[in-house]
Amino acid sequence: MTAPQIYVSFPGTAREALTFYAEVFGGELSLHSYKDFGRNDGPADAIAHGVLRGVVALGGSDAAKGESSVRIEGLMLSLLGAAEPAVLHAWFDKLSDGGTIVDPLAPKPWGASDGQVIDRHGLHWLIGYEPQP
Repeated sequence: MTAPQIYVSFPGTAREALTFYAEVFGGELSLHSYKDFGRNDGPADAIAHGVLRGVVALGGSDAAKGESSVRIEGLMLSLLGAAEPAVLHAWFDKLSDGGTIVDPLAPKPWGASDGQVIDRHGLHWLIGYEPQP
């Protein structure tokens, strides 16, 4: 790993959320249940550890009883220039499904194109690119 990786504590929705991100971004998803890890501090089928490896990498788990789950304020996951414009638009559209568009992915006065979306699992994304020469 060459950069920090986002690791999210989900409120019992880690399987659904990480599967959703695998569908959006592609990559290889591995999920391990509380049972797999011998944990008894939550439902046996809850996710104790999940990782999506690929062009967008992130990990997560289901928060155990008494642990906090994701609540994001003042933070965006930036995918600026992370792929070709058509791919970034596709990701934005998929993340928008069931989520909230904060700012449409469109050309901005400074010349770049970007937009923001909060997806159905509460993650806030900033997606954009510089104009192609």
